[in-house]
Amino acid sequence: MQIRQLTQPTAADMQALCEVLSDCVEGGASVSFMQPFTQDKARSFWSGVAQSAARGERHLLVAEDASGIVGTVQVVLEQPENQPHRGDVSKMLVHRRARRRGVGEALMRAAEQAARASGKTLLVLDTASAEAERLYQRCGWQRVGSIPNYALLPQGGYCDTVYFYKQL
Repeated sequence: MQIRQLTQPTAADMQALCEVLSDCVEGGASVSFMQPFTQDKARSFWSGVAQSAARGERHLLVAEDASGIVGTVQVVLEQPENQPHRGDVSKMLVHRRARRRGVGEALMRAAEQAARASGKTLLVLDTASAEAERLYQRCGWQRVGSIPNYALLPQGGYCDTVYFYKQL
């Protein structure tokens, strides 16, 4: 497996990112989207992310195996002026067929490294996934707390979110 940063994703990269996002939404992940989830929604989302990455506002990292892109994570660098030291980890997604193979951990380590290289000393994230909570704790992240009924699951119904931080 290889991790690489995308600053100007190709059409093939964009299609693969759409497939990963679609798989996660179809699998029930609370990642800002509702079902039915269309390819147009996926393309629109990744187009905005790609533009932001090209402007240097975020790092867009992908994990690839022999079959192509199987996971992704972002570090949002653009923060309010009183928080230049902080970044947000966003949309840590791993295709269901690639889970439990170290992809998520490799992406998180790469996200932390990219954040450090950009001068960030604090990272924050939230998740609605118990599996992701275990991953973040294994990676040394500190659980802050839970907010009940924070968002909706893709098929409907409320879910809680749990916030984490890590000092770099």
